[in-house]
Amino acid sequence: MSKQAYHKLARHLDNLPSGFPATESGVELRILERLFTPEEAELATHLTIIGEEAKVVAKRVGIDAAQAKRRLEKMARKGLIRDEVSGIKPPKYLAAQFALGIWELQVDKLTPEFVKDLEEYLTTFMDEGWAKMPQMRTIPVEASIKHGIEALPHEKALELLEQHDTFMVAPCVCRQERRMIGAGCDKPEHYCLVMGTIAKLFHRNKVGRFVTKAEMVEMIKQADKHGLVLQPSNSKEIVNICCCCGCCCGILTRFKKYPRPGEMTYSAFITTYKQETCVGCGTCVRRCPMDALSLEDKKIIFKPERCIGCGLCNTTCPTDSLILTRRPNHKQPRVPRTFDGTMLRLAHKRGKLKISEITSILIKSGIDRLLTLRSK
Repeated sequence: MSKQAYHKLARHLDNLPSGFPATESGVELRILERLFTPEEAELATHLTIIGEEAKVVAKRVGIDAAQAKRRLEKMARKGLIRDEVSGIKPPKYLAAQFALGIWELQVDKLTPEFVKDLEEYLTTFMDEGWAKMPQMRTIPVEASIKHGIEALPHEKALELLEQHDTFMVAPCVCRQERRMIGAGCDKPEHYCLVMGTIAKLFHRNKVGRFVTKAEMVEMIKQADKHGLVLQPSNSKEIVNICCCCGCCCGILTRFKKYPRPGEMTYSAFITTYKQETCVGCGTCVRRCPMDALSLEDKKIIFKPERCIGCGLCNTTCPTDSLILTRRPNHKQPRVPRTFDGTMLRLAHKRGKLKISEITSILIKSGIDRLLTLRSK
């Protein structure tokens, strides 16, 4: 019965926008076994992309409402499902994707065995979902936006902060993971920036600490000094900015293995290189997270197909031989307004959550809510 519950949950997660593809080794099932009890796995399969009160879920599953609330609350605090809390109304519960979702809330809970399984699984996960539609995009570090370059509001980190009044700094799960297997770096660990409803979710899960907007502004400015890539959610309205390094980040390390990572990331920018003024200091080579730059005979060799437009090479070039520019119009990524819009586009590209399926979920949820009211 327990194995069946994990197989059922794996299929359920794979039907969500970012997916949870199967592997020949079954490593994805081992990951679920480390996270969920069999009972939790079974209960999670009854949650959808629509937030519902515990009593509605209880009616669907056929268990007592109080029992459902206890179990769902425990699962939410373990980061296995999402909860929505607003005012005095009862909380609502909904399915969490594996990433972005379940994985990020396992920070401070990692084990070497879990990390080993994840390292084995990530390539399959990225190839199946992320390559089709990234959930995050790359924007330049603030100091690189100069020389009269046009940058839209959703392409500037400091302007993105203006959308919110609640800010939190959390540990980076990727750096924790890499350090656990002895492959980490010296970048600051507490550099995962979350805002709004996600900041409140992290707080409920006792992850991270609240900071002021001024503190977060300073951290974003310091990201350049630390050599960190700014990656907000792939939407104009954001709830996070990950400050990532090319040696630990689960996304960047996977992109780095491809011959043309610049074509895989959502970025409106690219670096332009002026060889005639380059003095070959090599600073940019050390700072580039994608190995787009190399030093040969005291001259820089630039591979534009590897550039993700992060701006880290531009801010430390002493001769302005590396300048951030906008990509051609036909290569400008279309950024959805909301993250929900991004998820729907990803689901469409993966052939999941078709209009008929979403309609069916909505109808079923409505019927279950009605039945709950009638049973009072």
